Amino acid sequence: MGARGVPSFWEMYVSLALYRKYRPATFAEVVGQEHVTEPLQQALRNERVHHAYLFSGPRGCGKTSSARILARSLNCEKGPTHDPCGVCDSCVALAPGGSGSLDVIEIDAASHNGVDDARDLRERAFYSPVSSRFKVYVIDEAHMVTTAAFNALLKLVEEPPEFVTFVFATTEPDKVLPTIRSRTHHYPFRLLPPTVLRGLLEDICAKEGVVVESAVFSLVVRAGGGSARDALSILDQLVSGAGPEGVTYARALALLGVTDSALLDEVVDALAAVDGAAVFEAVDRVVEAGHDSRRFATDLLERLRDLVVLDAVPDAAGKGLIDASADQLERMAGQASRLGTATLSRLADVVHDGLVEMRGTTSPRLLLELVCARMLLPAASTGANSLLQRLERLERRMDITPAAEETEAAETETPTATPTREVTGETTARGRQSQPQPPNGEAARIKVVASAPEPEPPGAAPAGGSSQPIDAAAVRRVWPDVVARVRDKKRTVAAYLLDATVTSVDDGVLVLSFPHAFHARGLSQSPALEYFCEALKEVLGVDWQVRCEVAGAPVVDESATPGFAPGDEPADAEEPSDQPARSPEETAISLLESSLGAKKIPGA
Repeated sequence: MGARGVPSFWEMYVSLALYRKYRPATFAEVVGQEHVTEPLQQALRNERVHHAYLFSGPRGCGKTSSARILARSLNCEKGPTHDPCGVCDSCVALAPGGSGSLDVIEIDAASHNGVDDARDLRERAFYSPVSSRFKVYVIDEAHMVTTAAFNALLKLVEEPPEFVTFVFATTEPDKVLPTIRSRTHHYPFRLLPPTVLRGLLEDICAKEGVVVESAVFSLVVRAGGGSARDALSILDQLVSGAGPEGVTYARALALLGVTDSALLDEVVDALAAVDGAAVFEAVDRVVEAGHDSRRFATDLLERLRDLVVLDAVPDAAGKGLIDASADQLERMAGQASRLGTATLSRLADVVHDGLVEMRGTTSPRLLLELVCARMLLPAASTGANSLLQRLERLERRMDITPAAEETEAAETETPTATPTREVTGETTARGRQSQPQPPNGEAARIKVVASAPEPEPPGAAPAGGSSQPIDAAAVRRVWPDVVARVRDKKRTVAAYLLDATVTSVDDGVLVLSFPHAFHARGLSQSPALEYFCEALKEVLGVDWQVRCEVAGAPVVDESATPGFAPGDEPADAEEPSDQPARSPEETAISLLESSLGAKKIPGA
């Protein structure tokens, strides 16, 4: 305060940074470093204080603050003590924001790392303390000291005067001269866990009386990377620019440049549904909003990391492995379940490799889109991860198949209470006698149109009363619910839908794309079609027609060619000669996929 109690210019217009204002003053206030503070406190209780210490660890985790607390504990009038009194002259001078002491010398080794600096320190060290019990030298960034300077200090560090204590603080302990390091007590500091750091931020915001949305803390914790000082600096920046409503999630997103969690959810759901349109639309929104493609890829990789952990440890949040809200954890649990372990592992590897390729690139968006294309096409990728993903999909499909086989009569039986639906098939390859075969290499497409009796008008709205038509994106969002309803009715029918992709909704016709013709035919037949349409009506309140499409090699309809089993090839079909050689593992996976597609699943 200035004269007559008037605040000074500095006090009016400049506030102390949060990381300085809330710097710990005792070992008990140091957060997340109990493995260091407790042994130091016990050493002070036992009066077994060493003459040289090495504090190492990442930046902003409390190394320098702990060195000051140690000097305060050594020079307290009641000390040496593990709990400084805080009222004596030494404690007041060495407190955070205090005037400092002539007997506690902090040296920045980044700018004082030469032999002359070491010699000057060595000469001054033998002078007795001015007013304190100990003379403490805190050498920050100790790894910057040159080898010659360390050698000049070696004798002093090895046999200092009884009133001298050294504290070396560094982020790279391996660069400290081994002969110096061997003469110190080494205490490694660590990054703060997300739950601990979040608790610290919430406590400081409560003391400051600042309103912060709960979702903002997760952003700050992730941006801080475990460093208390970095996290407090980010929080200070957000608080400084907050309005009357406090720190909002939208403002924090815009300022920090991170990807919105809802957008990450959309991308992950699209990857689970193999919906390329939704994935590339999300990438376009990221770029059009001016966000960095590398940052989006980094945030996506972090989300995939969380899903991998959640898939392996279902209670990861309770163990502090993931920091997310309850509703976000519920969504992520569903995403991890739909994707599976092998798929998550492969997606994370693809994004990681893409981030490496983005370094120094002149077109990050192009590389990001290529990364998305790789994630959507496991069969087009090489390596063990892609084969594991394809095998995982096969295992899931086989797990849905009941163990007990149903009879052929039960397989074709239609419930009398359910109205029969007319099924018609149209294909470009109806048979060798009815139509000529298409040219070699030309894609054939089978379209199975299933029409329901008494259809509602095209684009009918759900029963809830909404007047807006339902588009393909809306169906994709609720697709897991539709599959779940089908699974409750008939597990074998749900097996058809595992690899299905919602292509479009046009004039009351839902178009689905399948990787195998068998799945398209299976879903179009009764009673599988009834189960699917009933699930659509329960979830969306619609009664649509369904068209199934299969892109790939020529498909021969079983009903058009008697005696021809699905999966068999026509006699005149020739294997292309220009196909690249495949590994035995990939060949085995392909055979499994084709055999599962050709095999009649009992109870379908």
